[in-house]
Amino acid sequence: MNSNSQSANPTDTYSHRLADIVGTAIALLTLTLPVFVIAHYSSNQVPSNQQPLTYELHRSAE
Repeated sequence: MNSNSQSANPTDTYSHRLADIVGTAIALLTLTLPVFVIAHYSSNQVPSNQQPLTYELHRSAE
């Protein structure tokens, strides 16, 4: 093994750091973007078509 060689070039460390930053940005986007999209499309302004539940109770003539 040559003792004068360096283990990593400065350009290698720069590219590794850049890859770490890009990977972190992609991970954060992947985790947060679906939450924002779901929150945007499930707003409270959607009209509710649910009918109220009412029951008519008939008394038997006994």
